[in-house]
Amino acid sequence: MKATTSLFLLLVILGATVALRAQGTAAPAQSSAPTAQPAPISSSSSMDIQGIRNYLLGPGDTISVRVFAQPDFNWDGEVDSDGNIRIFFVDTPIAARCKSEQDLQKAISTAYSRYLRNPQVSVRITGHNSRQPAVIHGAVYTPQRIQMMRAVHLNELLAVAGGITERSNGTIEVLHTQEVMCPEPGEVVDAAPLHYYKVADLLTGRAEANPVIRPGDIVRAIEAEPVYITGNVVAPQGLYLREQFTLTRALAMVGGAGPNSDLSRVTIIRQKPGDSEPQIVKVNYSAIKKGQQPDVHLQPYDVVNVPREGELTPAGILKSLIRTVIPATMQSTGAMLPYRIIY
Repeated sequence: MKATTSLFLLLVILGATVALRAQGTAAPAQSSAPTAQPAPISSSSSMDIQGIRNYLLGPGDTISVRVFAQPDFNWDGEVDSDGNIRIFFVDTPIAARCKSEQDLQKAISTAYSRYLRNPQVSVRITGHNSRQPAVIHGAVYTPQRIQMMRAVHLNELLAVAGGITERSNGTIEVLHTQEVMCPEPGEVVDAAPLHYYKVADLLTGRAEANPVIRPGDIVRAIEAEPVYITGNVVAPQGLYLREQFTLTRALAMVGGAGPNSDLSRVTIIRQKPGDSEPQIVKVNYSAIKKGQQPDVHLQPYDVVNVPREGELTPAGILKSLIRTVIPATMQSTGAMLPYRIIY
């Protein structure tokens, strides 16, 4: 009986020991699962930090000066219009324009060394106000004002604005409104205020098409002007005019001509600036398709009409234009315009 009882107790103790060991082995895995790992710093945020650290002061920036164990020498103020600051107990202004925090800290330490032995000075920029924001608008998804704390290229600005829309004509306009405040040593500053860049060159990685955007620049993705395709086509509509926009390309974008179309008598209604009457351009599209005639390049606000056989009359053109293009244009325009209230 005693032997049976001892064997039973031994089995109980052995089972408990195995359970405890299993629990102790599983515990670390269970506790380590919910442990939060630090989020990696994205390249954009680290670049922003690097840009702020390399920030060069300009008029309007505010700074805070602190001197260790000497509170009477502490100073908070703004860089004046000449790019200088005037701190306590120093008669002459200290140049701050185009200096970093570290450079200005050394200059203030030198100035205070006349009154203090080995002054311990710290300088912190509290307001980055000297650089005006850049503005990007036009054929982009999110027009906005962008404050830049570092050198920003055109492709970055377009990315922040959501990219260009289908209304872009493929050209970017950059207008410089301010001079370069702190040019790099040896940097040649372009004095021309207005520049144009091709989106196609930017997409292919050409360096000259991806300039650095200055503070205060106005960047506009130029919107394409419309042309209207009407008549006997699959999807009559207005299209945005881009580079090398031909009649063949326009008809392909609307699905092509419908059945029973008279392609030998396609008509383009063209309104030239200064002319009271529109110009009627007759095109033999059948000959263009056969390669017997060169393709026709469309111009802004052209109205292309593809007639049915026996339908090419002035009244028929006007009726087709009123029935298809004008309602679609009014509907799309009304949907795009934002509703704003000015108080």
